[in-house]
Amino acid sequence: MSLTFAFDPPVTPDLRDGVLDLWTDVSNAGGSVGFVPPVTREDIRPELVKHMVGMAEGRIRLLVGHDEEGRVAATAFLALNTHRLMAHWLWLYTVMVHPRHQGRGYGRDLMAAAADAARTVGGVEAIRLTCRGGLGLERFYESCGYKEVGRVPGAIRVAPGDDRDDVFMLLPLA
Repeated sequence: MSLTFAFDPPVTPDLRDGVLDLWTDVSNAGGSVGFVPPVTREDIRPELVKHMVGMAEGRIRLLVGHDEEGRVAATAFLALNTHRLMAHWLWLYTVMVHPRHQGRGYGRDLMAAAADAARTVGGVEAIRLTCRGGLGLERFYESCGYKEVGRVPGAIRVAPGDDRDDVFMLLPLA
């Protein structure tokens, strides 16, 4: 089975709760999505609210993948640039596939769907993202067509004595 993707789906309580559960499960499985385990839904909720405010303001757009049972199984947030000199590219944030679905190619499917979604945003020519070094994420994103364009050594402190590089990646859409 594959995931069914929706770009800018209606935000319902089920969708909100599904994204919250996904983000919590991915974080607790060690995913590089802004938190360090252990976390609860209540730890994640304020960050999700920030994303949803951005969605309501039209600055952030949501791509969601549902599994065959209709559950939220993958997400990515596309953040538009508000700076007039940078409106030709957008950021991809909080890229997640539920741990129960990993190893099935859903991450690649999500990245392809994100690129397709970005192509529908007027004037957008590229996607930028950052990832935490030390986990092999750069190789995954490179396999999806992204190129490393910058790196800040030790910019992410996961724990005392555990600093990781902040890796900048770019995908031209042309």
